[in-house]
Amino acid sequence: MRIKKGDKVVVLSGKDKGKTGEVTQSLPKEQKVVVSGVNVAVRHRKASQENPQGGLERKEAPLHVSKVAIADPKTGGPTRVRFEERDGKKVRVAVKSGELING
Repeated sequence: MRIKKGDKVVVLSGKDKGKTGEVTQSLPKEQKVVVSGVNVAVRHRKASQENPQGGLERKEAPLHVSKVAIADPKTGGPTRVRFEERDGKKVRVAVKSGELING
């Protein structure tokens, strides 16, 4: 996958379109990523011994990788990723600006 844990991404579609966040988890087998503060699912939890208060449990749900794009290091907008060889290493480069994507 071209998107890794720790990357800054922009959501391209869905209820959170336009939001940006950092990838906290990458699930390559399912082609999904978990982005902090995006696609938050709310569960109503009944009171239990572990959680005597009960209430609402908010948790980020996975998004399909096609719904997010890496944020351009220069502009902050969405960009595609290209792989290039620089100094004998394979690195990721933003297509829009040509900037190196760290990671």
